[in-house]
Amino acid sequence: MRLNEVTYPEGKPVDGYGPGFFRVDGEVIEGAMLVGPDGVALWGGYADDSTLLALQGRVDVLFIGTGAEVAHIPKALRDPLEEAGLGVEAMASPAACRTYNVLLSEGRRVAIAALPV
Repeated sequence: MRLNEVTYPEGKPVDGYGPGFFRVDGEVIEGAMLVGPDGVALWGGYADDSTLLALQGRVDVLFIGTGAEVAHIPKALRDPLEEAGLGVEAMASPAACRTYNVLLSEGRRVAIAALPV
């Protein structure tokens, strides 16, 4: 079997996660995080929609990691994001990290905002 090394020409991959943290491109981030075109930042959770709305026109899909389990994101967050033209996909944080990495490796315009497990 031939293995190919995955490269990320644009953006930073999520290397790992654990209780209360993420590791993004080798850097440990404590708590909720956002990874997008501007790099890595802390995210204030569901109440912090302004940080996510700043991605308008810069990403096509925003993955929202809901923690250890899949959950619906609050309507008060989802509606403004969708009105801004952001494609929003909510899933458990581990799945969101994996999906983000796959699309990032394809050169897609993606971002992830995730709550820790």
